[in-house]
Amino acid sequence: MPLPKTIKSERLYHGRIFDLVIEDMEEQDGNIRKCEIISHPGGGVVIPIFDNGDILLVRQYRYPFKTFVLEAPAGKLEPNEDPLDCAKRELKEETGYTAEKFIQLTAMYTTPGFCNEVLHVYLATGLKKSELGQNLDDGEQSLTVESLPLTQAIEMITKGEIVDGKTIVGILLAEQKMKQSH
Repeated sequence: MPLPKTIKSERLYHGRIFDLVIEDMEEQDGNIRKCEIISHPGGGVVIPIFDNGDILLVRQYRYPFKTFVLEAPAGKLEPNEDPLDCAKRELKEETGYTAEKFIQLTAMYTTPGFCNEVLHVYLATGLKKSELGQNLDDGEQSLTVESLPLTQAIEMITKGEIVDGKTIVGILLAEQKMKQSH
């Protein structure tokens, strides 16, 4: 099946986190429709798990929802940055920890209906406290680090207490990977 063709592409907004792009797309039948796209560079996500099975998460204020959200450490890719390097950087910056081992769990489309963001999710083990501690970015000063048993995190997902998509996917895949390795 032939793919639709992009006829015209226009960036309407360039922001610090994403761009808004409007494209005219020609369908197979010749119809042209406008597509609104949030263009995002993607990111690295890390599911840090201690040797005892506890998971390390961050709680941060998320303005669009006007509340604090418990989630996996994550951040936006810098230009030409390897997703694994991004995950390692975010683990250290947000939690003050480093890891000996990283395993890629998945690369996921966050909202494919209107956004091209791809998140690369990694399991991190062999955690060690960094000598330098956290190095939070602007806007992350309210971020706190929480450690809890992986089993409790899974219960929190089923109870609707962990609601962030990347975190849910990461925790469930990490649990599966941990079971396979034992």
